[in-house]
Amino acid sequence: MSRGYHTQWLIPEEHRADPAYVEAGAAIALGQAVYDRRTVLGLSQGQLARRAGMAEAEIERIEGGAVTPTLALLRVLARALDAKLDLSIEDEETSVSFVAHAA
Repeated sequence: MSRGYHTQWLIPEEHRADPAYVEAGAAIALGQAVYDRRTVLGLSQGQLARRAGMAEAEIERIEGGAVTPTLALLRVLARALDAKLDLSIEDEETSVSFVAHAA
C-alpha cells in the first residue's frame, strides 16, 4: 500500500477570524504537501516543473505558499506528482495530502 503524506495547517486561535490567515494557511499546507511528495519521488523543482508544464519559479512559489491554487492547477499538480490529491477544508482548518496511485 502506498503511503500518503498528510499536511495540516491549523490557524492560531487569535487569527481564526481573519480570512487572510485562513487563505495563507491553505496555501502553506498545499506548498508543504507538494514539497513532501516531490521529494519522495526524488524530483527537483525543475523536473516537477517540466512534468507539470510550468516554470521552475512557479513550483518554487507554490512550495513557498505564495500561490492560491485554482482547481486546474490542483489537477496539474496531482497528475505531475503521480498522485491523488486529498483536500479537506473544515472551518479554518485545511488538510492536504498527495496519495500515490496504486501500482
